Amino acid sequence: MKNRSLVSITDYSKEEYLKILDLAEEFEKNPKQSILEKFVVATLFFEPSTRTRLSFESAASQLGAKVIGFSDASNSSVSKGETLKDTILTVSNYSDIIVMRHPREGSARFASEVSKVPVINAGDGGNQHPTQCLLDLYSIRKTQGKLDNLNVAFVGDLKYGRTVHSLVMALCNFNTTFHLVSPIELKLPSYVKMHIKNNNLNYFQYTDLNDVMETADIIYMTRIQRERFSDPIEYEKVKNAYILSASMLDNCKPNMRILHPLPRVNEITEDVDATAQAYYFTQALNGVFVRQALLATILGVK
Repeated sequence: MKNRSLVSITDYSKEEYLKILDLAEEFEKNPKQSILEKFVVATLFFEPSTRTRLSFESAASQLGAKVIGFSDASNSSVSKGETLKDTILTVSNYSDIIVMRHPREGSARFASEVSKVPVINAGDGGNQHPTQCLLDLYSIRKTQGKLDNLNVAFVGDLKYGRTVHSLVMALCNFNTTFHLVSPIELKLPSYVKMHIKNNNLNYFQYTDLNDVMETADIIYMTRIQRERFSDPIEYEKVKNAYILSASMLDNCKPNMRILHPLPRVNEITEDVDATAQAYYFTQALNGVFVRQALLATILGVK
């Protein structure tokens, strides 16, 4: 895995997922080490981010790396008309690894093909978000004690939700049963469902969240993403399609946990935060340890 870019979650095998998760466990026990002090990590965020950018920067800083980059493309030469290719070629002269988020699908793959250093995809439009996927796998394993043979319910924006696309593909390695809850307009794309079929696994589609509350081991809530809709009227139709409240948790399994890639808007009410099922803020913390494992592995230190 040394010097290998991570653009799609399918770039890594099941064994490599597990290696990253095991290493993340080590970093959770000891997150502050000086093993990357000879390295420079560039974070290029052409699209807004809080958790992904800050957790990457925290992960790198706690391991001693120097961090450069930008959190707003308007503060870079992109605002002057510089192409993505030129930006990547330039920044790869200044760094040992690039972490990039970009609104255009396929941008991360393109960046990895022109860069002189490895590229980690921190989200490319509505396509993929592989590092979120790895921290989701870590969170599932921590809460369930395993990854195999679970019932996982994905709720909300399954069409544009890049975190969902990546996690579904990864969970196909673990004999998962998928429960897909969405408005008809926001169903999981056919190419992702084909991934499930090709692995001879089952999926079930619903429009009512209550239909999965007693079955799920994991409920993966997602935000209906205003920024992915070209038509505001279409967004208004579905924006409040699913709202999970504490009163809905009475008959869920004892082991059930709620994940969310965040930010949330109103799809999880605040009364859920105090329940035993809420795990989304710890999930965000897990991102630091998983991203430490990724940086250390790709840079060849671990």
